[in-house]
Amino acid sequence: MSVPFSQMWTVARYVTAQKLRGRQRYPLVLMLEPLFRCNLTCAGCGKIQYPPHILKRQLSVAECLRAAEECGAPMVSIPGGEPLLHPEIDAIVRGLIKQKRYVYLCTNALLLAKNLHRFVPSKYLTFSVHLDGLQREHDSAVCREGTYAAALAAVQEAVRRGYRVTTNTTLFEGADPVAVRAFFDAMMDAGVEGMMLSPGYSYEKAPDQEHFLGRARTRRLFNHILSNRRRRWRFNQSPLFLEFLMGRRSYACTPWGMPTYNIFGWQKPCYLLQDGYAETFQELLTSTAWEQYGTESGNPRCANCMVHSGYEASAVHDTFSSLAGMWATIRATFFSRGYPDPAALEALQRPPESGRRFVGVQISAPRRASAPRGEPDPAPASHEAAAEPVADAAGR
Repeated sequence: MSVPFSQMWTVARYVTAQKLRGRQRYPLVLMLEPLFRCNLTCAGCGKIQYPPHILKRQLSVAECLRAAEECGAPMVSIPGGEPLLHPEIDAIVRGLIKQKRYVYLCTNALLLAKNLHRFVPSKYLTFSVHLDGLQREHDSAVCREGTYAAALAAVQEAVRRGYRVTTNTTLFEGADPVAVRAFFDAMMDAGVEGMMLSPGYSYEKAPDQEHFLGRARTRRLFNHILSNRRRRWRFNQSPLFLEFLMGRRSYACTPWGMPTYNIFGWQKPCYLLQDGYAETFQELLTSTAWEQYGTESGNPRCANCMVHSGYEASAVHDTFSSLAGMWATIRATFFSRGYPDPAALEALQRPPESGRRFVGVQISAPRRASAPRGEPDPAPASHEAAAEPVADAAGR
């Protein structure tokens, strides 16, 4: 089992308590962004395209711990940017663990090996390593050669030292299901606890806007990848969310399930969109026009979104909403038989459609981005440069 029983029990007890209190909207995972700066410039990222004066800012330890207390979610995901660039990230993690929260520290792992000594192995701490496939796919996606090898070495070292390690993988248009399945095997060989998957979201500020998946393609891609799955594969996610990605379930978005706190405050309405900020978590809940978001709202920015930050909380809610939801989760976990699907198996034998692959983009500098509400307009970056295409997976 890819998630410790103590963590599952904590989440189950928390969700049940929210339901007994009659809360319709409650957080499951706090998305805590202590900074935006990063040591990579990935083509599909919309979090690092800020001007230098914003990239230099970061949350203090006290601000991070206060946000976690205010939110109350049992789990905290620390994305970025690259969290290991924060000089006090170890103190932030220690404080969250002291609050008995399960922490997922998201990292590209380029700095992980030399920072492991700052952290103590704990059931409350997981290093969630960003890997978007095997060497060719990952290095292309993050626009730098050698990152896969460095990240894999760090993963293996962290596992060897007794840390909990998972991977998080974002899939884009043109992903090869056969290569993704081979990546799953490689991660199991590396000893990771489990894997997390999500389709890419088309951030408005992301340099590459051509390779984000629509909903129909997302379902087809994930059905090909996750059907006929091997017993050894372990996923650190709700099995109902994975069925949602495969097109076997339909959910409404619950963006309040994974609220985001960063240097600007509580981000409205979710981790992916920036429609203003609230000063408090309660203000976020009460002042956000939630009905204007999600696929069912008709909001064009939400039309193709199937990202975990909007829908995994929906799947967890489904698990604890009824006996049927609980049984569906048990069945998916223990009795799915790998989701046999002859059509999906046949599709794996065919060549990739038109030879498409995710094409990386080499970024010389962050593109200019508008400052969030309440921030001064950013000054032009002095070293701004155009994006230059790099070789695709076929080596062209």
